[in-house]
Amino acid sequence: MSANSASPAEPKPGFQIPKFLKLPFWAQILGGLVLGVLLGWLARSQDIDWLVTTLAKVGDTFIGLLKLAVAPLVFFAILISITNLRKVNNAARLASRTLLWFMITSLIAVAIGLVIGLVTNPGAGTGLTPKDGAKPEHTGSWIDFLTGIIPSDVITPFTKLNVLQIVFMAAVAGIAILKIGDTKAKPILDLSESVLELLQKALWWVIKLSPIGTIGLIGFAIADYGWNLISKYATFTADIYIGCALVMFGVYPLLLAFVAKVNPLQFFKGAWPAIQLAFVSRSSVGTMPVTQKVTERLGVPKEYTSFAVPFGATTKMDGCAAIYPAIAAIFVAQIFDVQMGIKEYLLIAFVSVVGSAATAGLTGATVMLTLTLSTLGLPMEGVGLLLAIDPVLDMMRTATNVAGQALVPVVVAARENILDKEAYDNASASPLDAPDAGPAREEPLPVAA
Repeated sequence: MSANSASPAEPKPGFQIPKFLKLPFWAQILGGLVLGVLLGWLARSQDIDWLVTTLAKVGDTFIGLLKLAVAPLVFFAILISITNLRKVNNAARLASRTLLWFMITSLIAVAIGLVIGLVTNPGAGTGLTPKDGAKPEHTGSWIDFLTGIIPSDVITPFTKLNVLQIVFMAAVAGIAILKIGDTKAKPILDLSESVLELLQKALWWVIKLSPIGTIGLIGFAIADYGWNLISKYATFTADIYIGCALVMFGVYPLLLAFVAKVNPLQFFKGAWPAIQLAFVSRSSVGTMPVTQKVTERLGVPKEYTSFAVPFGATTKMDGCAAIYPAIAAIFVAQIFDVQMGIKEYLLIAFVSVVGSAATAGLTGATVMLTLTLSTLGLPMEGVGLLLAIDPVLDMMRTATNVAGQALVPVVVAARENILDKEAYDNASASPLDAPDAGPAREEPLPVAA
């Protein structure tokens, strides 16, 4: 055989997984959902205590791993995102437009929530009474919200996971770095970027465990709550899911089509990995690296994405801070027989737009709910009524949050003519579905340029 003759490819050493067994990430998540539902139903119907405990431990461990990186991830992501603005032309304009569109979409979402709540009367016919509620141990107020932004020391926000205070410290540090200049700040920036890459790589490994975490989270929800509890909140639960679906699959596509002038289907093809992970994990911050990666895949410049996505992951909450408190306030008012008028509905809109940072990208929206109820003068016992069903609602709320966090950078980038239209039109491949190609597969999700 001549030297120029083609020779058959040498087989790679070691065991190779057949291609048909390499399921895409969305299929793994779907499989986890189905298996979780079946195991949860089995545990509840057969009263298998050890299975309930196992499902709870699996779910709690997955959420615990996500939360483990939250505090440092938020700090360094916000710090780097602010310092990256120096690389972006018209940084102040982009930042202001981002904030403006956060507010616009929040107003639309809260309006939809109010309309749905007023039409469906979610508190009527539930069989629930004020006696079923209980005051939460901790409630939110505007004084707590405003004074709670500034930490008393630099350690407590990290140990108690006060994300709002972590964001404040990161913002101050980022602005200070911009002021002292690139030369003096270079060692700090290099260290911060290295730490952020390390955190993202570790979080990437946790994200790959999502299908297993899904089994535990969904299975325990079914085993613990069951369908009987959900039936009491049937209208309320349906309202939250319908409201979030209208925003995610109605309002967002309209904004993409008529404001950004791009194909909405391409957006969902590109953003779906982040949306489905948010649904399972119930954490905007935990999903943030994936949200940032898919937003970059949609053609938004890295420099702008590295600011807009971390900023949105801690402040942009259309599900938790707009739709949910609007419907929840109407639900609580009807249970406690409190009449609300135009003034109260305007207050709900105001709280949703201004106070959304109170949710801070963590699982659950109890702080935002207590803030809304206290502003309206509604009984805090209403929070106790809703905590029972909260995990079931939080999945759809967080998915909506993350979809909005990816949407706004696309809309702003398109309107500012910095969106890569070719990349957007080809953003159909999920970064989590990429074939395993050795070390390249393990690269951390980029945030900095």
